[in-house]
Amino acid sequence: MTNKNIYPILSKMNYLAQKSKKKELTEMQQTFLDKVVDTGGDLKLAAELAGYKGNHYQVINSLKDELVDLAQNLLAHHAPKAALKMVEVMDSDRPVPQANVRLQAAQQILDRVGVSKTEKMSVDHNVSGGLFILPTKETVIIDVED
Repeated sequence: MTNKNIYPILSKMNYLAQKSKKKELTEMQQTFLDKVVDTGGDLKLAAELAGYKGNHYQVINSLKDELVDLAQNLLAHHAPKAALKMVEVMDSDRPVPQANVRLQAAQQILDRVGVSKTEKMSVDHNVSGGLFILPTKETVIIDVED
């Protein structure tokens, strides 16, 4: 999948994310987030294209939550494709080029969006006896004579 295929998905995600954001973004900040998409994730170049001069780490730190949301949305949008790829590789009768790499990538995406394998453990405990209660201890005084 090339970066060009990601752009329409990310652009739609930016639009949807704008509507649900808690904090209002400046035009420059929104441009930066859009440029992150256009540059394929190159944060330094995105900051320069958005008009930020100098230290691009400041804009990254100020928009950290929005960048994380962008990444989470990207993974969530690709989760169905990851699941389908796993099934495709499993059902294929022909060799699949780079099958292990593709399966690992698909599994990583699914893990990060919360779709992961679950482990079940069964605990069986059979008790054959009942509860045995001892009487309270009494104090015994022993006199020893010489």
